[in-house]
Amino acid sequence: MNGRLQKVGIVLAVFGLAFIVGGGYALYRTNQGSEALQAFSAAQNVNLSYDDQGVLGGEDPEEAAAIMSLLVNDWGYSVDNSELNPNDPLVNTSSEYMYQMATIAYHTLNASTTVVLDEPGEFNGEVIPAGTYEFQNDGRYWTGFNRANPIEGAARGQIWTGTAHALIAELGVGSVTANALMLGLGMAGILAGVGLLFVITGLGLVWATRAETVKVKVPVLQPAGTAA
Repeated sequence: MNGRLQKVGIVLAVFGLAFIVGGGYALYRTNQGSEALQAFSAAQNVNLSYDDQGVLGGEDPEEAAAIMSLLVNDWGYSVDNSELNPNDPLVNTSSEYMYQMATIAYHTLNASTTVVLDEPGEFNGEVIPAGTYEFQNDGRYWTGFNRANPIEGAARGQIWTGTAHALIAELGVGSVTANALMLGLGMAGILAGVGLLFVITGLGLVWATRAETVKVKVPVLQPAGTAA
């Protein structure tokens, strides 16, 4: 029985080593991704603004609060405040990417533009004369514009520009990448932890069931005496 348990212990220890190697490889790949994301962030050189007390927003804390409200309340994103570091304002963490995305969206949602109609248009049976119109985007996303309205239809492309869409998409990729790298780091830790548990269990079985030489004294039986 002890020999079988020893074999089981050896198998567990080998599996544990395989898990540890897998965890090390996952950590290696995760570190590669983190370095690449950091290099990308440094190349972009986008920094958040903080004041002297480390409050986000710099000279406009009210706008920063409105942007944070959009991110947290409207979009339901859980911001990790530890990732908003005034000593490292470079946008390179998931929360910083999302905050920068909300910044662009906030300015776009509250942007205004000038629409020029070269010829009259019609909307809901009403004639809209040709002319110049100031259009205020009152929180409309791309799909919130009524394209049947000649003013809104023209304003949509002028407010939600290709640049705005591209920046939001780029920042979204950065946020997802940062989160994926965090998951990769956690997976590496789990693999290493499971592997260590297997190794300890396997070696423990080997140690507990190792063969020991036990000397047993067997009594010598004497032949029965012959009756006189």
